[in-house]
Amino acid sequence: MQIGALIRRAALYYGDAPCLVEGKRVVTFRQFDALTDRLGNALVKRGFEAGDRIGVLLPNGIDCLVAYYALAKAGLVRVSLNTRETLADHVYKLSHSGSRGVICNDAQGLDVGIAIGSQELAELQRSGSKAPCAVDRDLDAPYRLGFTGGTTGRSKAVTLTTRGELAELSAFLTDLLPEILQGQTFLHAAPIAHASGAFFLPSLVRGARSLIMAKFDPEEFVHLAATEQAELTFLVPTMLAMVLEAPSIEEVRFALRCIAYGASPIAPALLERAEARFGRVFAQTYGQAESPMVITCLQPKDHDRIGSCGRPFTIVEVAVFDEQDRPLPAGERGEIVCRGPQTMNYYWDNPEATATAFRGGWLHTGDIGYMDDDGFFYLVDRKNDMLISGGYNVYPREVEDVLLSCEGVVEAAVIGLPDEKWGDRVYAVVSGRSGLSTDAVMAHARHRLASYKRPKGVEIWSELPKSSANKILRRAVRDRVIARQKAETKPARARETRT
Repeated sequence: MQIGALIRRAALYYGDAPCLVEGKRVVTFRQFDALTDRLGNALVKRGFEAGDRIGVLLPNGIDCLVAYYALAKAGLVRVSLNTRETLADHVYKLSHSGSRGVICNDAQGLDVGIAIGSQELAELQRSGSKAPCAVDRDLDAPYRLGFTGGTTGRSKAVTLTTRGELAELSAFLTDLLPEILQGQTFLHAAPIAHASGAFFLPSLVRGARSLIMAKFDPEEFVHLAATEQAELTFLVPTMLAMVLEAPSIEEVRFALRCIAYGASPIAPALLERAEARFGRVFAQTYGQAESPMVITCLQPKDHDRIGSCGRPFTIVEVAVFDEQDRPLPAGERGEIVCRGPQTMNYYWDNPEATATAFRGGWLHTGDIGYMDDDGFFYLVDRKNDMLISGGYNVYPREVEDVLLSCEGVVEAAVIGLPDEKWGDRVYAVVSGRSGLSTDAVMAHARHRLASYKRPKGVEIWSELPKSSANKILRRAVRDRVIARQKAETKPARARETRT
């Protein structure tokens, strides 16, 4: 099956019902099918050929999704770009992928053969042929190129296929969103170029309306979710924490039946606060760029298993391996690995990294975790983020979870600073509500963490640096702390700094 066939089927089934809403603009299922046909045909007429890579750099909105699925129909390979990233990021991704063109609002500085701006994009949607656009591609040929988060170095391009896209869709409808219904509303608050975009196809095939926020704002999210009575949404934990701090959070009535979350682990204290406000409606999805959104799933009924990322999706096999790639029994920590039809085919133009990632036929995630006796998996931290302090392994996420349970702390990042005595000196940077003090944070940690896990220093910032997907960037925090401390002559110690 081709992705375009799903769009045509939705147009047949749901016709003039609203498919996409952005502000006052509404596009029906039938109109979405027509718009993607017109744009897809226009792109082929413009000179693009099946298999060509095309960058899409558009803000959250209807035009972004029309572009995505016009490329799907035309046999072109989407290269998703995030408007929150830098020009240098965009230039690198377009160059690395060999993109022939880019669809964007502003092409200044982007060195590609064909740049389609907003005016031309609108004209192509109007003037393209009305005939069905249906360029079939092999199920294992490139469908789109995603990129790794780049939290530990330069992003790698992952080659994703139609087979993988259909597997992800099936996994969502089977395990994560089995109760999504025709006429319901999915509120897209996170970037469509990242995780939120994965929820559009499930909404489309079930006849749900997709309501798109051009830019995330916690107060606007509360307003839209309440006034539109949205039943479904996706948030990363950082966004959820911001929503819970919105002034009107206790003043409105929600209809949310499922709040999916993922992209980074959630702190138990944050989950407890969120369930107190919204109820047991949270569903976690764990995945990564190489296995988009689909490795394990923690359903709402299983959220009493604190810290778990759930059981494997139905179509995925998951295990825990030691450093020699031998399977470990329940309870023992090692690297989480998976295999199934949802994984990438390979890293684009990087066969060495591909061979390393798929050792023995399993995708090695780089995440440290373990499985319990009931088959639930638990993430401990990223393999590359583990600290060694005085010979002991320290997992930043474990310390961060403790800090996030401190009254007033909203965000936390735990890093290791170079230390001749300890190797890594555990250090923390947090943000939080007015009145939060470093003494309170240190005292909280002192009573809840082993001595070698406790931060030797704490800073308070107004906000922590985040990626385009709203993940806290520990590396950026560490670089900033080290750079400042090098500029100072006095020894680093616990201090309160608001920046």
